[in-house]
Amino acid sequence: MSKTDNIELIRGDPKVAIRKLSVPTMLSMLLIMMYNLADSLWVAGLGSDALAALGFISPLFFVIVGIGNGIGAGANSLIARAIGHKDKALADNAASHSIFITIILSIALPLILIPLLSPILTLMGAGRCVSMGVDYGNVVFLFMIVFLFASVASAILRAEGDVNRSMYAIAITAILNIIIDPIFIYVLHMGIVGAAWATVLSSLISCIVMGYWIWIKKDTYLRINRKVFNYANKVTKDICSVAIPSMAENITMSALIMIINGMLTIVAGTTAVAVYASAARINQFAMIPLFGIGTAMLTVTGTAYGAHDYKKLKEAHRYSIILGYGVSILLSIIMFFGSDYIALLFAYTPESAPLAPLISNALKILCLFLIAMPAGIMSSMTFQGVGKGLTSFIITLCRSIIFEVIFGYVIGIVLGFGEFGVYAGLVIGCACGSLLSYAWCKLFIKRLNKNYTK
Repeated sequence: MSKTDNIELIRGDPKVAIRKLSVPTMLSMLLIMMYNLADSLWVAGLGSDALAALGFISPLFFVIVGIGNGIGAGANSLIARAIGHKDKALADNAASHSIFITIILSIALPLILIPLLSPILTLMGAGRCVSMGVDYGNVVFLFMIVFLFASVASAILRAEGDVNRSMYAIAITAILNIIIDPIFIYVLHMGIVGAAWATVLSSLISCIVMGYWIWIKKDTYLRINRKVFNYANKVTKDICSVAIPSMAENITMSALIMIINGMLTIVAGTTAVAVYASAARINQFAMIPLFGIGTAMLTVTGTAYGAHDYKKLKEAHRYSIILGYGVSILLSIIMFFGSDYIALLFAYTPESAPLAPLISNALKILCLFLIAMPAGIMSSMTFQGVGKGLTSFIITLCRSIIFEVIFGYVIGIVLGFGEFGVYAGLVIGCACGSLLSYAWCKLFIKRLNKNYTK
């Protein structure tokens, strides 16, 4: 598909655009989850302590991912709105600003995070897993730039409708990581540190590939160079108006995982953290189609909003939710009835075998999380697409920290249902938060159409 075809796609029928953009995006996210899942699967062979260490470090690693996704979401939103408004210069400048912001954060954040890693893990209750968590975290935090740049460059490509090449770069990364993970962990005897190095090196390949397209081959719709980069506080502010709340959303989710780990440690010890880390990986894997549709929504709604086509925005929101529910119900059924077999992925050694029935039972509850999510995800992505990142963050904060934590705490700890009560609370809290998000977004779109027709 040519550059012109990509632009016409995101400006055209929202149903067609969502379907065509979401499938490669889903595949990209699937590949990302595959190499994240590969870490868990290979590390599981080192025993429950190593798997628990990965579970404790995961929310901190998600901070990195969240920052990259946040900058990418901010850039995607502004670029899409600029394309919808047919302002190519602004779209180019927005893309250049996002790379500039990425470089600055990649230098500053490791200086802050690395010294705090051990105290944070200790506060999280990692106990004997702290040293392994620090070993893994030092590597991924030091080379944060490869994760941030990969996320932002992918978002820039998606913003101009070029989702296929974004997928190709990530495919190379995922396949390479899956191949070299066991080599670094077992053949080179690097243990959990080997998993970290494999993740960094494989992500670096993605950066090199996308950098080649942007700066050497120069065949992208958007231009990112010194000539088009004209620093403007307004552009930075516009990107940050979505990026910062989006980062905060991801950090909130990381905080949620820390809180969940804390509650699980109280009711069942670090073994429960290892179980949840495994079940959560599978759940995230199953949620890829929803996030793929939602990410496509961000571009489509941003373009529609920039063109002041609010009827198209409304149609995109409605269609994405219907599509999301169809996919999530099917996947939830598969997870429920296949939980025993899925759990065996994390129990292929004598050390990890006792976790299998616990992981299976956790999946039977957490699969319902998929059914609770579609309306919330699509509504949140709509707000990000139109540049209202703060609204999206407030909704996420209410859903995760208020609803999910309260229900998880009450059912799991206060009522004494243990770790499975915590899981049930998360599902109920998620459903409440999604209803709030949907109602808020419907009201917002209704007001847009009402004011525009006056």
